[in-house]
Amino acid sequence: MRILGAAVLAMEAFVVGFALLLAKDAHHGLAIWLGIFLMIALILNSGIMKRRSGWIIGSILQVGLIAYGFVLTAMFFMGALFAGLWVAAIVVGRKGEAIRANLLANPPN
Repeated sequence: MRILGAAVLAMEAFVVGFALLLAKDAHHGLAIWLGIFLMIALILNSGIMKRRSGWIIGSILQVGLIAYGFVLTAMFFMGALFAGLWVAAIVVGRKGEAIRANLLANPPN
């Protein structure tokens, strides 16, 4: 679960970096600084995915990624896509951890 979540956040940081390249000519400094802050927050949050607070902050950053669509319209679509991947990482990760815990509790002979 942790690895999937960290991978989604890292890929989001790359997408925001590329979005900054598109937005740098059309927008003023505040929009660029918000994108830089979002990108750095995504990278730093991918490192704290071991804790529950990492998942909570990651969910808040998903909203921030979608909200960056007000700066660059394509980010509405990309934010929704990555939010879906975030939910999938949570669901698939929990299933994988449950299977792993079951295997550790009942080792096959």
